[in-house]
Amino acid sequence: MMRVIDTVFVRENLRLLKLKAKRRGVWFKALSQLDRALINLTIKVIDKVQSLRLVKALHEVLKKMEEALKNKIYQAICRVGFPLARKISLLAKKWGNPSADSWMSDLSFASFLAIMYVNSSQHAPSAARV
Repeated sequence: MMRVIDTVFVRENLRLLKLKAKRRGVWFKALSQLDRALINLTIKVIDKVQSLRLVKALHEVLKKMEEALKNKIYQAICRVGFPLARKISLLAKKWGNPSADSWMSDLSFASFLAIMYVNSSQHAPSAARV
C-alpha cells in the first residue's frame, strides 16, 4: 500500500488524495477547515510545491489524512492485536512453548485477537489485559 505522505506534492496527486478522502468520508471529519483550505488553495494555485514551508505544512495535514484513511480493522490490529499477541506469546514461552516466539509477529493471530476484541461486548481496558 502506498503511503499518502510519500507522494510528491503536485496538483494531480493532491486532487486525487482529496477525492479519496471525500469518498471515504474523512475530508470533513479528520481535517479542520484550515487544513482543507490549505489543500484546496494548493490545488488551485500551484502546479508543483517547491516551498519547504508549504511542504512541511502539507506533510502535517497529509499525516492526519493518512491516519484517518487507514482501515479500522488495521488500526485495531496495530493498537490491540499485536500488543496482545506479544503478551500471549511471552506467557506461552514462559510456560515452555518453543513455537510461541513466532506468535508475536503473526499477522493472522494478531488479526484474530483484534477482531475478538472489537466484537467483544466490553471494550474496557481490562479486556485487553492478559
